[in-house]
Amino acid sequence: MLEQYDDVISVKELCDILKIGRNRAYELLQTNQIKGFQMGRPWKISKTAIEKHLIEHSK
Repeated sequence: MLEQYDDVISVKELCDILKIGRNRAYELLQTNQIKGFQMGRPWKISKTAIEKHLIEHSK
């Protein structure tokens, strides 16, 4: 599922993967439900953080 994405993705790509809006994506990042980091202003998210989130919430 995530093979087509780089190891570190943007918020826009996060929205595409999870089929969510930008506001929800930022909420997930700001509440550490998905681990990410900021380089300057834009957020960066690792694929492993998304995979972890999906596994934890698929139970």
